[in-house]
Amino acid sequence: MNEAPEPRPGPALTPSAQVSIVVIAYNDATLVGEAVRSALAQGDAIAEVIAVDDASTDRTGQVLDGLAREHPRLRVIHREDNSGGCGTPRNDGLRAAAGRFVMFLDSDDVLPEGAVDALLAAALRHDTPVTAGLCVRRELPGPREVPWQPDLYRAPALLDPVTAHPELVGDTLCVNKLYDRAFLLDHGILFPDGRFTYEDFVFTSRVLAAAPRLAVVPDEVYVWHVRRSAKKQSISLDRKDVANWEARIEAHRTSVRIFADAGHKGLAHAARTKFLDHDLRMYVRELHTRSADYRQEWWRLTRAYLTGFEESELLAATAPARWLARVLLASGTPVDSDRLTQLAARPGRLLPPYARDGERPVWSSALSEAELDGLDALPTDRLPVTVDAEPVLGSRSLLRLRVHELYGRVAAAGPVGIDVELRRRADGRRGPVHTAALTPDPSGDAWTAETALDLGSLITRGGSGSGTPVPWDLAAQVRCADGSVLHVALRATGPGLRRHALPSARHGLLLAQPYATTGGALALRMASGMRTAWQIAARKLRRGGGRAR
Repeated sequence: MNEAPEPRPGPALTPSAQVSIVVIAYNDATLVGEAVRSALAQGDAIAEVIAVDDASTDRTGQVLDGLAREHPRLRVIHREDNSGGCGTPRNDGLRAAAGRFVMFLDSDDVLPEGAVDALLAAALRHDTPVTAGLCVRRELPGPREVPWQPDLYRAPALLDPVTAHPELVGDTLCVNKLYDRAFLLDHGILFPDGRFTYEDFVFTSRVLAAAPRLAVVPDEVYVWHVRRSAKKQSISLDRKDVANWEARIEAHRTSVRIFADAGHKGLAHAARTKFLDHDLRMYVRELHTRSADYRQEWWRLTRAYLTGFEESELLAATAPARWLARVLLASGTPVDSDRLTQLAARPGRLLPPYARDGERPVWSSALSEAELDGLDALPTDRLPVTVDAEPVLGSRSLLRLRVHELYGRVAAAGPVGIDVELRRRADGRRGPVHTAALTPDPSGDAWTAETALDLGSLITRGGSGSGTPVPWDLAAQVRCADGSVLHVALRATGPGLRRHALPSARHGLLLAQPYATTGGALALRMASGMRTAWQIAARKLRRGGGRAR
């Protein structure tokens, strides 16, 4: 691999201009300009923006050179060979930086206004080599934003040392932080070079293992763009190949080893617990959608890794994640992918049948080694209760609900009613709440209810008349006689999971499509109007015509 060429000399620093922002790019000509401009727009605190073009084969290099001619604070490094990953170009930018502080930015993301000022002010006030702020995941093209690890960034804080705060291992991002460049170089903290996936896991572990003082600000400092419909998915979204999971395990294993070698047993323990609570659950949620070959190899890799976990690390994980691990360890071959997927959802749903081995609740009679430890002691509102929801759409649209018993815990709470809430996915806007009384099923192991669905009100609230169906998520609260409330997702069931065209006095025509999300929860796509129906029909005809040719 060739060394990156030397960039032109950096700018003369001023007392206010102390930050270098490193932007990395590969074949991202359409987006890199927005990223660079968001960095330059941070104001007087920016000494320079260093854009590293990782040997792009599109117009990325030309776009960056054109911007550099307009903006003196932008320097461009053109690598001769593609590095195969994100680590090497970030290292190139870090070594070339002239600022006292450095920050990293990916070419398809942006920095919000005031991000650098918020981080720099805290870094100077507390004299911290690392300062961190809130990142939000922005779903595009819609306006939906989800904060990343929000509990870490609710209030300003000085964490000294970070080793006393193992919760920090949950934030593996490198981009929502401002680093003292001398601190990184003095401790030899660089990214893994070359084709190393999830390089930020390792970099962040190296930072935490050096035990710096760390300042936290509640300000939004990074916008992570999520483009699920993009032709080329980002690493975090491109999980269909089992090699992605293998790379994630290797990055995680390396991070744990870094903590252990530095003598930080608490951080190593927290990292493994985080792996169960976050990484494992995320991939299990999608397991039922994968091929048999994928599941076989995924199971082998995961089981081999989990074998090295200590019992204390399993016990520190949340109950659903811990139970997933116990099933994997108990079975040498893939089993019960649908049940595992439902349990890995958030909130988790434990599907029947429910088995006991003596007094112990277990996964199944065939896997009695997989104990559902702690289930009997879980607070009622944290029970992974399954609520089936069957949509029946027609002239009068209904939702049929069935709340399952769970080892006697639901009966002990005494379910009496259920409230179903609809929320527009794009922005979290609330739709109507549908309330119904629960009736004990004659079988003695469930409670049932039926409630009307006011689909027309979703159009009014959602403004879904443009021809693009709008997704709505459904969730429920089960009210119990003992005063407890179960917050549950609804499992999609029944034959009604298909597109329906429904007459409407208000809208002429409603198009409603109940469907199961990747995690198996019930959701709705809603649109209105004859124009929308024709657009959908035309798209289907075009697809059919394409197949005929």
